[in-house]
Amino acid sequence: MANSSTPAQSKPLILDSLPNYSIPERGCSQRTQQRIDLIVLAIEALELGGSERMLATAKKLELQEIINNRVVLWRLRCTNPWRRSYTRRSLNLDEAKALVVVANYRARQLTVLIRQLLLAHQQMREKGLPLEQHFRLSEYLERFRAHFRSRMNPRRAKVADYTSSDEKLNELALSLLGQLLFCTGTAGAQRLWSSLFDGEVR
Repeated sequence: MANSSTPAQSKPLILDSLPNYSIPERGCSQRTQQRIDLIVLAIEALELGGSERMLATAKKLELQEIINNRVVLWRLRCTNPWRRSYTRRSLNLDEAKALVVVANYRARQLTVLIRQLLLAHQQMREKGLPLEQHFRLSEYLERFRAHFRSRMNPRRAKVADYTSSDEKLNELALSLLGQLLFCTGTAGAQRLWSSLFDGEVR
């Protein structure tokens, strides 16, 4: 569903690269919104100044009408029901697309690092070594855990389950790395977008 406040002729063309799924009038599902925010959270943990880079990317991709400043970006991400600052509103289709396009672009810029971290994880597991012994991987995991714990609502059962141990948060962080790698290849944005609606649309 397009944002009614945005004239059709000014709609960013890059959004047309993603298919229009039929979603409820109220907007995207909570599950879709939660998954988008977690993917963006993983990108933030990968690079310092992640929010600023995402805003710069939105401008580069001519998405300023949807994501034009830090406050708007924060509000869009607060549609994740796991967040402490959950706003109880829903992303419309264009807003969700814009976040996915920006996340995909940032992931593609970080492809080498993402591959290195996933390879490091595999090697550390094969050698039976703690992940903390790999500096760059440990740095990513520590930053992700800190972001998650500071921004998510511990009164949500699933959040409390994740935050009960560093190991569970590490598993989530590594799973998100896999998703980011998934969207760096050919038609990555389209594949990521489609995966967000698995089981929700026909």
